[in-house]
Amino acid sequence: MTRTRRTFTPEFKLQMVRLFESGKPKSEILREYDLPPSSLDKWVKNHQSTGSSNHLDNLTDEEREMRQLRKENQQLKMENDILK
Repeated sequence: MTRTRRTFTPEFKLQMVRLFESGKPKSEILREYDLPPSSLDKWVKNHQSTGSSNHLDNLTDEEREMRQLRKENQQLKMENDILK
């Protein structure tokens, strides 16, 4: 039996983090909402470090630079193909 990948809204993630921070046991949150432990851990860690659960808000400077360079590289390749 395979599990399908689920997506969660930022509001839901924030609600889970607030439940955890208010003192509700982690095991109870995981069981009640059928969440994988790694997801809740990641949401709590991201929220504590940056105040956001958005993936793009939690990138390191190096990761941001790599994304920008890849985007620029792709743009230059497209321009080069057009000129050919």
